[in-house]
Amino acid sequence: MPTRPTPARPAAPGTTRPAARSRADLIADAALALLAERGMRGLTHRAVDERAGLPQGSTSNHARTRQALLETTVRRLAELEAQVLAPGDLLTSSDPAQVAEGLAHALHRYLTGSTELLVCRYELALEATRRPGLRTFYDDAGGRFRDPLVAVMAAAGSADPERHALSVVAWTEGMMFACAVGSYHRAVPTEDELRASCTELLRGMLGASA
Repeated sequence: MPTRPTPARPAAPGTTRPAARSRADLIADAALALLAERGMRGLTHRAVDERAGLPQGSTSNHARTRQALLETTVRRLAELEAQVLAPGDLLTSSDPAQVAEGLAHALHRYLTGSTELLVCRYELALEATRRPGLRTFYDDAGGRFRDPLVAVMAAAGSADPERHALSVVAWTEGMMFACAVGSYHRAVPTEDELRASCTELLRGMLGASA
């Protein structure tokens, strides 16, 4: 369960002070914290102002409508997920072993340190099914991982990169759901176990080269 944001600590002597968050990021981070803690019904402009410690009306000035607030939240979620997953060479490599290594490492890091982001992802995905405008925005944000993965599968020798990329995404999404909010939330696989499973999946699709 996410906690309330704490005041920034002074930088230690000889270190660089982290860059201050922009007001836009402060608002979006507060929105994500509310989503994880209270669900979609708890996400309001007023609640975001209170959570972010901003004057009333600040969130409305930044995102005047609920749709705009949701889009702001989706955009920030995509940014934070990219930082957590940080696939590095994963999306530029044609080596299936390296792809499996990168996926396992990123996925394990996500499942052991950022499950509140996954809760937000599911809240927003469900809301997107009821809001066509948000659906388009949500899908476009997800393309930053999906589209490069299609290219990776093609480079690795896939006979059907689109279909195989979907299988990898489905395996990844299923693993995240099961271990974050599903029946395996108390039994997160080790990184080695995730690597083995991903290797088996890739080998089944790509053959002996994997």
